[in-house]
Amino acid sequence: MKLRLLETGYKPASLNMGVDESILRHVSEGKSPQTIRFYGWMPPAVSIGYFQGIAEEVDLEACSRFGVDCVRRITGGGAVYHDKELTYSFIAPEGLVPEDILESYRLICGGLISGFDILGIEAEFAPLNDIVTCGRKISGNAQTRRMKCVLQHGTILLDVDVERMFSLLKVPSEKMRDKLVASVKERVTSVRHSLGREVGFDVAEKAFEKGFESALKMKLVKGELSQSELDYAYKLAQEKYSTREWNMRR
Repeated sequence: MKLRLLETGYKPASLNMGVDESILRHVSEGKSPQTIRFYGWMPPAVSIGYFQGIAEEVDLEACSRFGVDCVRRITGGGAVYHDKELTYSFIAPEGLVPEDILESYRLICGGLISGFDILGIEAEFAPLNDIVTCGRKISGNAQTRRMKCVLQHGTILLDVDVERMFSLLKVPSEKMRDKLVASVKERVTSVRHSLGREVGFDVAEKAFEKGFESALKMKLVKGELSQSELDYAYKLAQEKYSTREWNMRR
């Protein structure tokens, strides 16, 4: 079985989310094949889960000051700071993954575990939706099922700047911020910290492409976004993911 591979590089937050939803729509309508996409964020961004309130979670003034985008995802979960990372999205008809949510996470996240192994990092699945190495989180993932399709996307932390992350997220007090920073540093790691050296975006991308191909037992075939997918992605980016109505809705 084949899986279309998209390498879309760095894009703004609104367009990244627009592309994911556009692919989801096209796969659901039978206009596009099952797809795995790898991408980055430029400028850096904070994304919040579908059920969160951006005003309660994010320091919007700090984001504006540092030139950081803010966007609401269509998947659940918590606020995530996207900067030095490789992000993936997997979109396919529901019939290609287990009906059970946990088992579907386990299957798709197998691609991450294989990718980390290729890089030289021993990692494991930590239910419900994390990947850990040496007991520390190195990847977080989120999933939604709509239009008889599954969309799962997640982060592969190439590096992590916890201080910057908490300068952008709201916390009750400076004292609490210090405790949270210390706690997250103990619980979260990155490719650079795990290997003791930097791994570039392109190198990581190739490793995880091989990892997903191996774990999912699907041949990755490099492709491009169709014109219809691009048009709808830009429409979503402008009319949905860039709007106050969507991002401030809760």
